[in-house]
Amino acid sequence: MKKLLSLIAIAAFGLSTTFAQTPATATQAKKAVKTTTTTTKAGAKKVETKTTTTAAKVKADGTPDMRFKENKTKVVTKVAGPTKKDGTADMRYKENKAAAKRN
Repeated sequence: MKKLLSLIAIAAFGLSTTFAQTPATATQAKKAVKTTTTTTKAGAKKVETKTTTTAAKVKADGTPDMRFKENKTKVVTKVAGPTKKDGTADMRYKENKAAAKRN
């Protein structure tokens, strides 16, 4: 009886995990180029305008998708005082402590 109940429990767990999450559908924004041609009454002038729009690639929740190069912008901050060997600010100095309080 215990073996039968444990088998049913394992089967129920297995079925529930297969339907736990549905894959998210990802749609990527592409550049849209729109060309319009307008003519005047006499037909002498033709004006062509091109409009390009770019959209940042974002996840479904609206945060930028960091797998793409245009979303990876690295911010470099200048350290006010002396630094350690790894390039971070050495907090033993007054200049670095003051800069940390401002930020």
